[in-house]
Amino acid sequence: MTWVSAGKLDDIEQEGAIRFDHGGRSYAIYRGPDDSVYCTAGLCTHEAIHLADGLVMDFEVECPKHSGAFDYRTGEALRLPACENLKTYKAEVVDGEIRVALG
Repeated sequence: MTWVSAGKLDDIEQEGAIRFDHGGRSYAIYRGPDDSVYCTAGLCTHEAIHLADGLVMDFEVECPKHSGAFDYRTGEALRLPACENLKTYKAEVVDGEIRVALG
């Protein structure tokens, strides 16, 4: 497992998300209401739309195209049309920097 720098915690609003691209793949990094950080695959499993552009509330992200929703802590698909779970990755904050475990 390789830890990769994904930006600063201050770059993400509380209950917000940013897009992070690395190694030819897209990821979404989320900041929870308690300042925790999470990382998922960056594209909706329904139609490959960037989830970082979606609405983030509590611990859910809503796809901006068809309103499917996921729990970004677990990747669980919560609302149709999303029916396939997202892949999740470990994320942490060290000295204000977000790190994601990839590979």
